[in-house]
Order: sequence, then C-alpha cells, then structure tokens
Amino acid sequence: MGSFNIHPDFQNEFSYATSPLDPEEFRRQGHMVIDYLADYYQNIEKYPVRSQVEPNHLKSHLPDSAPYNPEPIENILRDLQKHIIPGLTHWQSPSHFALFPCATSTAGFLGEVLSTGFNVVGFNWISSPAATELENIVMDWFGKLLKLPGSFLFSGGGGGVLQGTTCEAMLSTLAAARDQMLRKIGRNNIGKLVVYLSDQTHFSFQKAAQIAGINPSNFRVISTTKDDEFSLCPNSVRSAIIADVEGGLVPLYLCATVGTTLSTAVDPLGPICNIAEEYDMWVHVDAAYAGSACICPEFRHFLDGVEGANSFSLNAHKWFFSSLDCCCLWVKDPSALIKALSTKPEILRNQATDSKQVVDYKDWQISLSRRFRALKLWLVLRSYGVVNLQKFIRGHVNMAEHFEQLVAMNKRFEIVVPRKFSLVCFRISPSAMNQNCKILSTEEDVNLINQKLVESLNASGHVYMTHGVIGGIYFIRFAIGGPLTDYRHVDMAWTLIKDHADALLKAF
Repeated sequence: MGSFNIHPDFQNEFSYATSPLDPEEFRRQGHMVIDYLADYYQNIEKYPVRSQVEPNHLKSHLPDSAPYNPEPIENILRDLQKHIIPGLTHWQSPSHFALFPCATSTAGFLGEVLSTGFNVVGFNWISSPAATELENIVMDWFGKLLKLPGSFLFSGGGGGVLQGTTCEAMLSTLAAARDQMLRKIGRNNIGKLVVYLSDQTHFSFQKAAQIAGINPSNFRVISTTKDDEFSLCPNSVRSAIIADVEGGLVPLYLCATVGTTLSTAVDPLGPICNIAEEYDMWVHVDAAYAGSACICPEFRHFLDGVEGANSFSLNAHKWFFSSLDCCCLWVKDPSALIKALSTKPEILRNQATDSKQVVDYKDWQISLSRRFRALKLWLVLRSYGVVNLQKFIRGHVNMAEHFEQLVAMNKRFEIVVPRKFSLVCFRISPSAMNQNCKILSTEEDVNLINQKLVESLNASGHVYMTHGVIGGIYFIRFAIGGPLTDYRHVDMAWTLIKDHADALLKAF
C-alpha cells in the first residue's frame, strides 16, 4: 500500500502529545488513514478473502506489553499492514460470499466517521437533542419506505430505535413482553412463560431468552419441513401452544423470521400473528437480512401480515450499506419497552424528560450509553436516495439469479432450496457422485464431498463461502451483497467451484 515516512516532529522521542486531540495533527493523520483505506478498497482483491493465518498468529509479531513512549502513526500503519491485515477476513471483498453481507458504503463509512468524531453519548434527549430527534426522524423515514403500518411509527403512536444487533432487539422486546405478562399473572410465575421459535430461527434468540430469564425447558423449537420450504407451519404453532396451555403454562412470545439464516425461508406472518393474538402473545419479526430488500415493491409482500406483530427489526448493516453496527427496531407500544427497561436516577433528571415530550432512548435498550448511529443511516438515505438503494439491492438479486441459473444448467449440481433474495443454496448432486462411483453413494458421501468442496474453495483464498445443513442435507451458501461485487466476481467464483468440484469428483 505504499511506504510511510516519519513526520519530522517525530524524529526525536515522538513526544508531540501535548493534547490527545490536536486539530492539525488530527487532520494530518486523518488524511493518512483515509488514503490508507481508499488504497485498501482499491487493492482488496489482492488479499485472500478468508484469513489464512493459524491461531495465535499475532502473539509472535506483537510485544508482550504496551509501549511506554508514543509511536508515530507511520509506524503503526506499517505494522497494521504487515501484521494485522494478514489476520483479517475481508468482508468487503467482492468475492466474500459467506454468511450474510455486512455491506458498508462511502456514505455509511463517512457517517460513522462523523458519529465517532462528535462522540456524543445520546442516552437521553438532553444529552444531545439532535441525536435523539434525528433517530426519531430516520426511523420514521425507513419505516415508511418499508410500508410498515402507521402503528410502528412515531407519527402513529409507535416508534423506532437503533440498536447494535438483532440479539439486543430480541432481548429488549423479550423483556418488554415478559414484564407485561408478569404484571398480569404475577412475577412468581416467570417459570411458566413459554417462547416459540422454529428450528430455523437465529440461534441468538435462545441466548436472548435465557438472559431474559426464560426457563430453557420452555423453549418450544418447532420443526419445519421441505414441503413448507422450511417456514413455520401455523398448525404446528397452534398445536404447540394448545399443549402448553393445557399443561398450565403461559405462551409469551413468538419469534417469526423473514429470511432465515440458513436458507432465507419466510414465515407466514399473517396466520402466525392471528394465532398469537388469540393467546395474548407478543410476536417479534426478525428480518435481519431480508428486511432491507422490502423497500423494493416486488419484495414487500414478504412482510404481509406484519401489522399483527408487536415488533419488527432488521439490520441496516447487513444489506442497507450502513456499516456495523446498525440494527433497526420498531415497536407498536414503546411504553412496554420503557416500563421494562427504564431507569430514573436523580443525576439524569431534567425538565425535558419530566415534560414527557421527548424520547429518552436509554429506556428503549439494554445499555445506558449509546452511539449516534442515526447519523450514518441519515447519510445513507440522503446520499443514495431510495432509487439507488433499490438499484443496489436489485443488482445483488439479479446476480444471485444469474448464479442460480449457472448452477441449474450444470447437471453435477443442484439447487437445495428455492431462492428468494440474493442467497443461493446449492450442492454437488447425488447423481454427479453416482456417475463417478462404481457403487451408489450414500447421503453421507454426498455431504462429505460438499464439505470438502467448501473447505477447498476457502483454502484457496480466492473466495469465501459458508455451509448449512437443512433436512440432513449439507449444502453451500452463496450470499451476494458486497458493495464491490459484480458479475465478473460471480462468474470467477463459479469457474472456481466447477474446477474444485471436478478435482474432488475425480478423486472420490
């Protein structure tokens, strides 16, 4: 990335630090870091997508203790390039197709820079009024883009809050639902509360439920099937609830998903919410990945029925180009959150809070302190506009459709589940195995060769993909959503997949 020359001021003892925030030194070093990152993005394809280092890589390169004297930024950036970069998996690489995207953008990055630069702590309105009010505004903007019911918006009595991750959103709403129910049945009955999820629900939900004090024996994990494309079956949900009610338990909370982690399955929100309403349950809709796509009219139908839910969340840092971390949570009844999560210490009392005319976001989340996340979402929405955000998302979906067609046209491979968004789930097919074997291959054989394929691809450094297992089938997930990804990267990945598959099939 180029060499770094030591600034003259650092030649002797590097003792410039009369102030930790000198504006001119900030300007000089800031230019260097921005240039460094611009070069990094420009050259990102030269790096192995997934880090190839072994555990404890940094121990042999960094000293045992912190430096006593200051060091120049030039030296630090040099060590960053030499020692840290090899230990990074490059999530913004155009050939990163693993997990789900964590897409940044120029606007998202610069919004993060501005947020960090101001470094305000916006736990209540008075601590930085603009931080709170901008969050109110952009959450209503985003909710309107998604065509969420008015009851989820500040303008309709609900409201939105920016949290760090989906797990935080789940935990916050679980606490709200828990306390709301315990006020009715008594706190001593917490052991009777039951939560419902599918076997495709994100694993962070079970962590959130445990933290919220739900007995793990009261987690109802409902099986899904290929016939339902691995979405929740309303009849199975109803049966589980009825069994618990008959057993003297109290149905509390159901987590539905729009775009599950393994295969982007979509739960039928309308029927599920109707069932939950009969039993006075809280329904949370987790649309962490796929929710962003619903700003496009052709995908909005996946949110049909959300009007029956109590809360809804998505991660703007996944597919809305807003940089980690930026989880958007909307609730119909903010008072439920506030009653469960509010604190009123004397040190934070002020006239604005007492007037009840402002939002104090500390009462909408687990932690007290909070970052000015709204700034980057505001920059993303203004810098690109709805038209370009839709264009970016459709571009990724079109590339996924292109890749899906490449897979479908090759008889050695098969699509495992139907594609809905920009994730393609595929594998080497059993028929390809049988053509290369004298005896019929078992499902275990097919799973093993697909496992070897994804390991071989990732070890090459040219691409990064992850796998899933659904219905006993091991498959490869090809998730498109990087800000630098184009058709040529998809085509190069497909060529690599075929070449590695050829080698494995011949050796099997």
